[in-house]
Amino acid sequence: MDKVWASADEAVADIPDGASLAVGGFGLSGIPDVLIQALHAQGATGLEVVSNNCGVDGRGLGVLLADGRIARVTGSYVGENKEFARQYLSGELEVELVPQGTLAERLRAGGAGIPAFYTPAGVGTQVARGGLPWRYTADGAVAHASPPKETRDFDDRTYVLEHGITTDFALVRAWRGDRHGNLVFRKSSANFNPLAAMAGRITVAEVEEVVEPGELSPDEIHLPGIFVQRLVVLTPAQAADKQIEKRTVRA
Repeated sequence: MDKVWASADEAVADIPDGASLAVGGFGLSGIPDVLIQALHAQGATGLEVVSNNCGVDGRGLGVLLADGRIARVTGSYVGENKEFARQYLSGELEVELVPQGTLAERLRAGGAGIPAFYTPAGVGTQVARGGLPWRYTADGAVAHASPPKETRDFDDRTYVLEHGITTDFALVRAWRGDRHGNLVFRKSSANFNPLAAMAGRITVAEVEEVVEPGELSPDEIHLPGIFVQRLVVLTPAQAADKQIEKRTVRA
């Protein structure tokens, strides 16, 4: 039951080329940066990533992206990652853009064993009709577009069928955890982390603090340990290294 691993390097060592990954975080908030760095050092390539966005230039998943190690991204936001936009528009990267709430629910559904669900998000748009560019050619033509999705009416309202997401691995960041894998997320790190953790068949969590089983109150646990297979305890320096994507100060 003790799920603590000796290092991030060991915890990601068996992630193979072509693996699918659900990765927590939003922008740079709550990203499993230490695990991402370990995966970068490990060398896996051809990765298929499911994450709200793909980090920023030079940080988070942006490090893997810059080295051409990601083949496909399912996400909601390209953001200000210029390399992400460049690879997508030049045909080097396949990108499935998903409404943010739909992405969250697809991850949660996959983790809960729900194969598909109906949602009103995207009805009447290319999300439902199909035709969203997933991959471009080098000259800017659409090489691969999204297929149309099934729709159905309930109580005189139209809904679109979306499928749950499961991945080979998940990488997440938590504030505290116990040795059984029960996790507590702090503030904005509770964004996509619990959902990504649910979706992974093997979930690896980096935690700022680990405690003994029983020290966490059941009422404060955000994610039960059944969803977590591996824990990596961060050093104080690693735990404190939290980058800010945009800093705004008064004049």
